[in-house]
Amino acid sequence: MIERHLLAIVRDRLSVQPAVVLLGPRQVGKTTLARALVDELGDQAIYLDLERPANARQMEDADAFLRRQTGRLVVLDEIHRAPGLFPTLRGIIDERRRAGERHHQFLLLGSASLDLQRQAGESLAGRVSYLELTPVLLSEWMQRGTAHRLWWRGGFPESLQARNDAVSFQWREDFLRSYLERDIPVFAPTLPAPLIGRLWTMLAYAQGTPLNKATLAANLELTAPTVGRYIDLLEQLLLVRRLLPWSGNLGKRLVRSPKVYVRDSGLLHALLQLRSENELLSHPIVGASWEGFVIEQLIAAAGPSRAPFYFRTSSGTEADLVFERAGKVEMVIEIKLSTAPVASKGLHEVREALKPKATYLVHGGADEWPMPDGITAISVNRLMEILWTT
Repeated sequence: MIERHLLAIVRDRLSVQPAVVLLGPRQVGKTTLARALVDELGDQAIYLDLERPANARQMEDADAFLRRQTGRLVVLDEIHRAPGLFPTLRGIIDERRRAGERHHQFLLLGSASLDLQRQAGESLAGRVSYLELTPVLLSEWMQRGTAHRLWWRGGFPESLQARNDAVSFQWREDFLRSYLERDIPVFAPTLPAPLIGRLWTMLAYAQGTPLNKATLAANLELTAPTVGRYIDLLEQLLLVRRLLPWSGNLGKRLVRSPKVYVRDSGLLHALLQLRSENELLSHPIVGASWEGFVIEQLIAAAGPSRAPFYFRTSSGTEADLVFERAGKVEMVIEIKLSTAPVASKGLHEVREALKPKATYLVHGGADEWPMPDGITAISVNRLMEILWTT
């Protein structure tokens, strides 16, 4: 599935910056998007997959090869396999800038967010724009199917569009195995993939709870710092999200541990061996699964100008999601799977404490209505629209 607006975003970024880094986990559609752009540009673009030996050989003298591509968009897939390219790219970009040339575009594709941003940032500061490609979002999918199908199967296109649930589940199991057997040894060759797989599963069972590294470490017979490094890797690969706690000064004791979520709900369900939607709906994880799904949708819609947090006091008063903008609390959000939700006492208390511009109770239905105390009950899709447009 190639969304025209994604192509437009990439084109816009390339018109402003000489290099764009397209981030996202494997199989999310980065290569498909890049190839669509290459097809659109024809002879004005070239695509190189640095995992292919033939393409890697072309880059043995990268400086000479890339200098011959003046006037073309150069797409470099699997850029993490050639970290030494970044200084070369900087030299070419700066030389062409001095010559007044505008055709010096590079589209770089990678799967490891933090490491790739560090490498690119060190060499291409002021010359690069970052764009994260997420799995399919609800705002895109609602024209084709239901929210429940996207939630159940997750947003990876091959899983989402599989001909039945069994094929979708098998794809997700293969995806998990591929990451553990192929990708983790590439990105972190010294880390044991089987242990990371066990940790990934344990994080799935603890979906949406404050991180307790000591408990995880004891169960895995590791140290807490080692568990932290493993979680760092899964976060860097855009497979888990660490949602930080809101930590302003309220005169209340606030929880300081982040919450950790498996980012794609379909992968969460595969890690938990849930093979049907009925199994999910009867499983204790169902509420936390829906919460994580909604959080991913809303953070994607909120954009980089908003910072996401959760809020929880030591006494248990909690809000599932808080958005700050320009250092001020903009939204407080509670998430319920029910289509006829009731706002918790905690949501009223958080609203009173943080005084946001808006307070929402996101539910599993499609309607919107006002509730007492200035709270609005709203669907996921509708709140995404508000975030996109404000």
